Amino acid sequence: MTQTAVAAPTDFSEFQLDARLLRAIEESGYTTPTPIQAQAIPVVLTGQDVMGSAQTGTGKTASFVLPLLQKILPHASSSTSPARHPVRALVLCPTRELAVQVAENAEKYAKHTPIRTAVVFGGMDMKQQALQIRGGIELLIATPGRLLDHLEQGNVSLAQVNYLVLDEADRMLDMGFLPDLQRILNVLPKQRQTLLFSATFSPEIRKLAESYQKNPITIETAQRNATSNNITQTVYSVADKLQKRSALVQLIQEQNVEQAMIFVNTKIEARELTRFLQRARINAQTIHGDQTQSERLATLAQFKDNSVPILVATDVAARGLDIAQMPCVINFDLPYNAEDYVHRIGRTGRAGAQGRALSIVTPNDDRLLAAIAKLTKTTFTAIPLEPVIPERAARPERSARQDKSEERVKNNERSAPMRRSAVEERELDYLRRKMNLSNDPFFNQPYQPATSSPAPVAPTDLISPTKQLKPVAKPNVAALFMSKKR
Repeated sequence: MTQTAVAAPTDFSEFQLDARLLRAIEESGYTTPTPIQAQAIPVVLTGQDVMGSAQTGTGKTASFVLPLLQKILPHASSSTSPARHPVRALVLCPTRELAVQVAENAEKYAKHTPIRTAVVFGGMDMKQQALQIRGGIELLIATPGRLLDHLEQGNVSLAQVNYLVLDEADRMLDMGFLPDLQRILNVLPKQRQTLLFSATFSPEIRKLAESYQKNPITIETAQRNATSNNITQTVYSVADKLQKRSALVQLIQEQNVEQAMIFVNTKIEARELTRFLQRARINAQTIHGDQTQSERLATLAQFKDNSVPILVATDVAARGLDIAQMPCVINFDLPYNAEDYVHRIGRTGRAGAQGRALSIVTPNDDRLLAAIAKLTKTTFTAIPLEPVIPERAARPERSARQDKSEERVKNNERSAPMRRSAVEERELDYLRRKMNLSNDPFFNQPYQPATSSPAPVAPTDLISPTKQLKPVAKPNVAALFMSKKR
């Protein structure tokens, strides 16, 4: 079922939200609801199941967090007893970064209310999370795997959950979370409101909705997989992959990129590209799946306050990161999945701001670029780029230790002939003294080859005639054996 078009509210006060929520919205700087908020919030408040789809960066999180807080408020209590704060709403997210982002929004909107919120995800200490949950919370944001860990240890009860949100559900299916989702859904009350929100909807998501939603209302505020009109997309082509890195440095310097997220396809490439940019005197850091959660959060905090202006990331950061006024996204590698391109460039041009999406391609990327153009219905005209390789950035990837080692080897090679001759001289001198041959004229005179071959020597001539060889007695083997036995 698709919602029919109605007059869109132009102010948050038209949603009949609690004054404390409206105060938090005003303090956040929001005045006019976005299209997804204007259509989704009234439907969620009525208690109907919803499938919501919108472009990345259009306020999708607020479209379900605000109505959830409004529906929980009548049950909120200022009591310190954990029993008065059961989990009433559950939001499931595919990644840690998205879970943190939703939690930050929930805390921001609920700060003037007694509603308690918490977020749990892997990579962090479970004991601290368990203490917070057992203290009582109404709104829980979690990743599926870590929520199952808490359920198995008895740290949380979902018996009173009336509202469930699957945020970026298609991503959860892509990451193989379907078995975990089914285990969680099986322990939830049957009577509940279920909301699915995502930037894209796949056929698998629609099947999931048919299984766990009741006559959901579909709300789509934009064409599927469409990119925001606020984002200027530009493609630059280079001859081969070897020129990509120097082309990236040139684009950052010539176009005055003050802050950007650079996407690559592998963790190894992320680390190597970051080192390359640092050698080119560009302040960059890396974020990828092998880092601990504390490392990733620390890097994101530095990127958000612009103390680290360049962030090289894998697709772990393609969803859920909301960096206010981030001006630019660069695709150093085109994604293998065309839909990931939509999510990557959605990190810029958010909340009505203008953004840029730059991509660097080679002839080997033609197939990936064609798939992106077909999915987004966009025509790309690649701009040829012949990078001027900066001297510092063009150096081979060698550390300071490797440079010192190489210099030491060269010094050894230069001094090797001198050292070898000294050693040989000492050995010869030692041999002369040991054999007392230094004063022997035979060893000091130059070598003179013989004029004729010497006569062959008979074997018997080698034995002196004055010395006769004595016959050797044959050993008595038996006697030897008996003596050893005794």
